[in-house]
Amino acid sequence: MSDNTIYTSQIVNKEYKGLRIDKFLAMSFPEMSRSQIQRLIKEGNVSCDDDIIADNSFKVRIDDSYQVFVPEAVDAEPVAENIPLDIVFEDEDLVVVNKPAGMTVHPAPGAPNGTLVNALLYHCRDRLSGVGGVKRPGIVHRIDKDTSGLLVVAKNDAAHRALSEQFFEHSIERTYFAAVYGVPSPLNGKIEGNIGRSPYDRKKMAILTQGGKHAVTNYKTVEIYKNAAALVQCNLETGRTHQIRVHMAGMGCNLIGDQLYVKSKKTLIKGISESDKAFINGFPRQALHATTLGFVHPRSKAFVSFSSPFPDDFQSLVSVLKNL
Repeated sequence: MSDNTIYTSQIVNKEYKGLRIDKFLAMSFPEMSRSQIQRLIKEGNVSCDDDIIADNSFKVRIDDSYQVFVPEAVDAEPVAENIPLDIVFEDEDLVVVNKPAGMTVHPAPGAPNGTLVNALLYHCRDRLSGVGGVKRPGIVHRIDKDTSGLLVVAKNDAAHRALSEQFFEHSIERTYFAAVYGVPSPLNGKIEGNIGRSPYDRKKMAILTQGGKHAVTNYKTVEIYKNAAALVQCNLETGRTHQIRVHMAGMGCNLIGDQLYVKSKKTLIKGISESDKAFINGFPRQALHATTLGFVHPRSKAFVSFSSPFPDDFQSLVSVLKNL
């Protein structure tokens, strides 16, 4: 195996259900030693979709597959950086952060600084869960660099385990808003389509007819603009990598600004001013915002929910679309 690469394990079948993650991965990748696998897990380099697995005794689940990130041979530990954070809620167990677009969640080769982890190390000092390892302390889940919105971070190991379990059970409530080209048909519904790595482009995920992992997105069209674009509310039943971006693209409603899943020809809204057209088609990131996040608090066991308004760039886009 070469360094700085992501590998995907085989899908867990009945034979392997309940096996320890370190043992399962050692069997999946015999060229790696079990001790190496255990180190990668401890350092937060193993995930299932976007959920970090940092416990060697974690039991694998049927139909899941796991991603192993093999970093560069020399990978410095992240350092604390005094980066302002938009803290929505904080107590002794967790922090809910409103992540801006453009901020990566954790350091990676080529991007060791300016991440959410760097900022959290400064903000929380030594009060972060160690479960994610030194490179991803407290990180329970991720959203894409260019997606804005809410993330929950664990400040101790008990909170980390409790939150991780809810993510794996898909009991976390997550609502996103997306601005898309086109109008979904039907306007409201459920998208079900297995998602896995694209066989044609390893940077992309894709809806697969064979293999992949079960993915469900419930969506509702909130507003329609000139019958050529729409604001869509998406609620996730599952949390697969790029799930909303892939599912909406599969309906022919690519997210505005999404450069990875854009069609071969740039989608243009006809009959509008050149300035509005340039603004919409030049939107610099996927128009996706994680608006609400709800879960059972690890300590109180009460259900808590948090919300985040649209950031300025997203609100500006919606305002332009409203006035078409």
